[in-house]
Amino acid sequence: MKFRKSRTIAFLLVLLSLMPGMVLAFMTPESIVTAGNVYVSGAEFDPGSFFTGDRGTVTVYVTNGNTNQSVVVNHATIGDQNIRRTSDPYDTSANIGPLQTRPFIFSVATDAFEGTYYPTFSLSFRDADSLYYRAMVRVDNTPLELTVLDKPDAFTQGKKRTINFQVANPRTNNVTNVILDVAGDGISATPGRVFIGNLGSGGKMPVNISVTPEKAGTALVTLSYNNGNNPHTTTLELPVQFGVDKKQANPVVSNVQVTSTGGVYSVTGDVNNAGLETANTVMVTSLAPAVPQDPYKTYVVGALKPDDFGSFEITFTAEPGNTSVPIEMSYKDDDGNIYRSVQNVKISSSGAASISATGDSSQNLVPVAAAVVVILAFVGFWIYRLRKNTK
Repeated sequence: MKFRKSRTIAFLLVLLSLMPGMVLAFMTPESIVTAGNVYVSGAEFDPGSFFTGDRGTVTVYVTNGNTNQSVVVNHATIGDQNIRRTSDPYDTSANIGPLQTRPFIFSVATDAFEGTYYPTFSLSFRDADSLYYRAMVRVDNTPLELTVLDKPDAFTQGKKRTINFQVANPRTNNVTNVILDVAGDGISATPGRVFIGNLGSGGKMPVNISVTPEKAGTALVTLSYNNGNNPHTTTLELPVQFGVDKKQANPVVSNVQVTSTGGVYSVTGDVNNAGLETANTVMVTSLAPAVPQDPYKTYVVGALKPDDFGSFEITFTAEPGNTSVPIEMSYKDDDGNIYRSVQNVKISSSGAASISATGDSSQNLVPVAAAVVVILAFVGFWIYRLRKNTK
């Protein structure tokens, strides 16, 4: 029995001594050299950076640097606790030819906080050891920025006003399908939806929206976009309050003069723009009970920039007994809204002009002046007589 045990032990010792040689015989020097020339030539994540909760893909490119030998791989995977692989690994054998590059595509997801992560890619060879590579990916929760560049200080019911927005991408990767929506109760926006499309890293895009409110309220501005295939939104609440816009144009009629010739009144004056915006298509005309007459039924002053002025002249007739007539001044803002203001201009109750336009006014005053002189002389004579008699 002791002899048999000794033979068994001796056989096992010989077998163990031969195992390293057997392993080396299986992993030939050629296979080791071949596997050593295989490397990861690149890795791409889509999207380029993730929001927490995003899903995407990673493509790892493996290159066979051997010039005349193929290499066989039979297992490929990637992932860690922060960047999880959600697709199956590559478990079937694949051949990578000399100087060829093979992509390995995996679906991944992350619930990690913001930061930089390095999931590990591993690739097994049939005749050699494995290849390991750490890919870098960022988790960044920075959203797209929606900024109001310019808007009215106040809105007017039923009047269209323009709001200037800017959409900017502060992320390190591109985003796609960028869309801007504006909506609100009693608020009409033109256009209500603007398709911006793709927006590169660091890119920005101006967007102008015209808003016409029927009642005061809040306009909800929604910016939607895709980070990879993951939808995201940025929202902004914009108050729409009625009032007087401090920056709007403010044309004011001044230096008004009225003259009359043959029953036709002529009103001249100036229009001064006391606002901070341009008043477009400034027009002046008379209203009932006046009846506009040629040659200036309506006078077009034109566009008035801030602090600019223009003169006007309108002609009309009025029934006897009218002591004043309304004069209307209108203009348009940059959005095409029409604004009107009315002021009354006095004319004499007898139908004569408050300021005569005839060139003979001095001749009409001569008889009056002579009569005044005669009366004063007569009064002076009687005062002299009374004083003399009292003496």
